[in-house]
Amino acid sequence: MKTIDTNIVIDAPGHIVWSHLIDFDHYPEWNSFIVSIEGAVNEGSILKVTIQPPGGKEMKFSPTCTKLITGKHLQWKGKVLMNGLFDGEHFFILQPINDEQTLLIQKENFSGILVALLWKSMHQKTRAGFELMNQQLKERSESAA
Repeated sequence: MKTIDTNIVIDAPGHIVWSHLIDFDHYPEWNSFIVSIEGAVNEGSILKVTIQPPGGKEMKFSPTCTKLITGKHLQWKGKVLMNGLFDGEHFFILQPINDEQTLLIQKENFSGILVALLWKSMHQKTRAGFELMNQQLKERSESAA
C-alpha cells in the first residue's frame, strides 16, 4: 500500500469548512483538483467524481462513500475495473484546533497490483492536486468565516 497524506490549518470553524467540503454543486467555482462530484453525501452512495491533477489528464471514477461522520469525516473507495487492481481509499478528516481553527487532513491509501507500476508517474501530480485543493478550501472557508 502507498499513501499520500496532506494537511492544512484553516482559520475557520469546522462547520464552515464542512459546509464547503460537502457542497459538491459549487466545486466548479473554486476547486481546481476535484472539478466535479455528483451524488448524495450518504454512506453507501455511489459518487461520480472528476479530477484534474495539476499537469495531468482529467480522470473520472465512481467511488462508493464508505464512511460519513457529519462535520468530521468523509471517506470513499474507488477502483479501476475490479477490486485489487488499483484501489484508492480517500479521506477528508476535519479536526478542531480551537473554536476558530480547523485542521483538514486529506489523504488516500492506494492498493492493488498496479500501484507499484503507476506510483512514480502519478504520485507527485496527485499530491500537488491534494495540496491545491486544500489551499483553495482554506481560502474559500476563511473568506466565509
